Amino acid sequence: MQLEPRAQTLLKALVERYIADGQPVGSRALSKISGLDLSPATIRNIMADLEEMGYVASPHTSAGRVPTPRGYRLFVDTLLTVQHLDGQHGVDAGSMRLPLQQPQKIIANAAQMLSSLTQFAGVVQSPRRESVFQQIEFLRLSEKRILLVIVDPRGDVQNRLLLTEVDYTPTQLIQSANYLNQNFAGLTFDEVRMRLTGELRQLQENIGGLMQTAVEAGSEMAEGNNEMVISGERNLLSVSDLSSNMTSLRQMFEMFEQKTGLMQLLDMSSKAGGVQIFIGGESKLVPMDEMSVVTAPYEVNGKIVGTLGVIGPTRMAYERVIPIVDITAKLLSNALSHP
Repeated sequence: MQLEPRAQTLLKALVERYIADGQPVGSRALSKISGLDLSPATIRNIMADLEEMGYVASPHTSAGRVPTPRGYRLFVDTLLTVQHLDGQHGVDAGSMRLPLQQPQKIIANAAQMLSSLTQFAGVVQSPRRESVFQQIEFLRLSEKRILLVIVDPRGDVQNRLLLTEVDYTPTQLIQSANYLNQNFAGLTFDEVRMRLTGELRQLQENIGGLMQTAVEAGSEMAEGNNEMVISGERNLLSVSDLSSNMTSLRQMFEMFEQKTGLMQLLDMSSKAGGVQIFIGGESKLVPMDEMSVVTAPYEVNGKIVGTLGVIGPTRMAYERVIPIVDITAKLLSNALSHP
């Protein structure tokens, strides 16, 4: 449902004032800051309508109103005017730099830049690596215990212990490794899995089982490589909305410790493209009602490989944080795509 212009103006004024000072906003204050020539009675009626539609709420102790997650969503989607970072508000887009270094160092610098420019927490998901293998070996350690050795095209080696139900002979291990190397070297484990399904029926059943176990282990190892770098978690301790009680603190530290929900959120963001805003109380992936996450995907040579973002309070200056996240994603894309 489209809000009428006066209601939009009042909601925008209310959200901006609430973000600035954290206090419920009353009708009298709104009549001063909105720029509308309306009587207090008219403003009260419009605010009552906005409350009925779920965009604002009245705390018990106050005559003023505060935005709800739904109100924040409307604000960031349709009412927000994004700032041009020209140095007037402490950030100049022209001075934002990510010097060319080793990829992990560039990623760490990007997380640090997001954190220092916003004074919240910056997070960067490490680039997803294609789980391509060049060579596989099986080494028999003892009965039903095999070491899987995977060599990728760059020469990096990864090992994984496989506990099998069958005790394979050294000959069977060599046969299995030769079959995988001759037929599938240079492919991702997901591609191998799809091709193997049709071919396993033609192989000895027990060797086929070993190959399937190896391919699944390889896929899991590739997924495990997908890590994230977080900078500035301590900044959130000084944000009263997020650290005012023990429950909030516990939720926040659980999020940083487990990282699962955060990783899901970043994965979802990379599929959507462009700047995404996840608002607590609206998105199930954000663990706290008072928290928002602003994200943007980044690319390497034109292909999206990961996501970065800022974690902060729902009451953040979105018009400033959004361009910081957007520009940092572009800088990181350029730095990692450099030949």
